[in-house]
Amino acid sequence: MAGHRLDPIDRKILAELQADGRMTNVELAKRVGISAPPCLRRVRTLEEAGFIRGYHADVDSRELGFEVQVFAMVGLVSQAEADLSAFEERCRNWPLVRECHMLNGEVDFILKCVAPDLSTFQTFLTEDLTSADNVASVKTSLVIRGAKDAPGVPFEVLEERLSRDA
Repeated sequence: MAGHRLDPIDRKILAELQADGRMTNVELAKRVGISAPPCLRRVRTLEEAGFIRGYHADVDSRELGFEVQVFAMVGLVSQAEADLSAFEERCRNWPLVRECHMLNGEVDFILKCVAPDLSTFQTFLTEDLTSADNVASVKTSLVIRGAKDAPGVPFEVLEERLSRDA
């Protein structure tokens, strides 16, 4: 399991940064119980190894005027690797698509989309998504409200599993 490559201090660092990526290195070091210089070295190593992909502000999309959130389930005509990759690249270039996940099952992809209003999303749906090469079907579900939007991973579950396996 990937968690075994990290020691408990590395996992604490990741958990703390996941909860608050803006804290200073001094505060982080204090929270994980080591001094600041080795803490900074560990953070840089975690970044270089790809465990930390970046730091982002958690913005409120509705406060910024993006009132519409939609999940779009997309079926493709062909699931050849070149066609899957081409669709993923197209999704990366559509600003309204915030997440794109390939699935196993009835649909090939699920997209999380945001838009300022329903009209903007409808234009994207009809002019871009449904008319894109290789798209066979699109089913959409409008989000009424969100109950949970937790970033990252549940470190407490990882620690429990690692303690059982030890």
